[in-house]
Amino acid sequence: MLKKSIFFFWGAALFIAWNCFFFLFLWSRPPSSSFFFSSLTAEVIRLALFFLTELERQKELLRQIHLYSGALWGRRRFFFSRITPKPSSPPLFFFADIVLPVLVLAFFFSTVRRCLDKIFFFFSSAQRFPVIVSLFFFHAETARVIASYFFFVVHIRQPDLGDFFFSAEHRKFQGYYIFFLHYRWALGQIFRFFFYRAVIVVEDDLFFFSDFFEYFQAAFLFFFADRSLWCVSACFFFGKEQMVDVSQAFFFYRTDFFPGLGWFFFFELWDELEPKWPFFFWDDWMRQPEQRRDRSCIRPEISRTMIFFFKGVSHGQFFDHFFFFIKLNDRFVPFFFFYLSYLKKEEYELFFFPKVYAAPEVKVEELQGNRRRELGTVFFFYSGRDSFKAFAIFFFLMDDLKSGVPRFFFRGIVSFVYRGRRVYLAPPADWTGYDLFFF
Repeated sequence: MLKKSIFFFWGAALFIAWNCFFFLFLWSRPPSSSFFFSSLTAEVIRLALFFLTELERQKELLRQIHLYSGALWGRRRFFFSRITPKPSSPPLFFFADIVLPVLVLAFFFSTVRRCLDKIFFFFSSAQRFPVIVSLFFFHAETARVIASYFFFVVHIRQPDLGDFFFSAEHRKFQGYYIFFLHYRWALGQIFRFFFYRAVIVVEDDLFFFSDFFEYFQAAFLFFFADRSLWCVSACFFFGKEQMVDVSQAFFFYRTDFFPGLGWFFFFELWDELEPKWPFFFWDDWMRQPEQRRDRSCIRPEISRTMIFFFKGVSHGQFFDHFFFFIKLNDRFVPFFFFYLSYLKKEEYELFFFPKVYAAPEVKVEELQGNRRRELGTVFFFYSGRDSFKAFAIFFFLMDDLKSGVPRFFFRGIVSFVYRGRRVYLAPPADWTGYDLFFF
């Protein structure tokens, strides 16, 4: 036993000494060495830290999944014992067959590393979520950052399209023009060159949370059940901590507003939009009735993405007042335990509208004075554009309209939390369309 202990001690000492010598050797390499060797030390350290944190994260996720499974398995067994699933419902094992590429639109070397580190910290399978990074023209420093991820990413680069000439009135929009041209080219590569069925689109200035990928896997499934949906977004612009219910991290809403900022859609939509892709402001163009065609998006109660970089083509519009304060989800939700059929158009409208208009209507003064605390849910009625803007200013909502649609509204209604109470801001019950009040 003593000999074994001595042998183990000297083996451990030799292992530690060898690793110390190896790191010391790499650290002392002269700066004139090639790029690979000069950066190898930093890469080894970064990868070591990555694997250590990944082990801790996996343990925490397993613990949370175990807690969820214990609580929900009984409910699932009760459900399946009494309800026969519809033939059109996709089986649960279909999760294993989903391949969802993540398209990262890279613009700045200082942000693309942060974005990719977050993706690889949280993603679960390179086969299920292949990462494709599209570089905005060529920038040597950004290209080196992308190359440092080796075979974990597929690096595509937009070809040089030469110089652009703009009229005097459009010169200030040239950044938008080049930016949206990159969007079109990169999405074309995803669907026309790689032939993927769907895509998750992110820009390199986004933060993520661990269930970001599980969220879009679930979205892939209920998209088949309801083609009145045309996108799924992981962001909620009004998602400040005091304006969301942190206990409802598993809940989602339909919205007529196109959010972007980490979004998912199918090839069929690209087939429809590509021939008429605009030169400027593609996101506002997506919100026009001609593109939206009365279809909805899905947004979460609590954001799975947030912007961490306040500069860019839009020069940080809304960053200081909204995006900086977004509450990022911090509780992993295993969506394969939840039933999302309530998001289907017919079912959603069947329970959502009665819930809204059955809520007690109160006055702003009562809410501001923190009265009638017994009411957990309240309703506010707006009659037109001016009253909507007044409510938006009071509740710190974005009061701008995109093609007549206020941000994150569904059939004229938006839901949020104010001072611990659920608030519905809604038009009359006989509302017939956004152009009735806003055009």
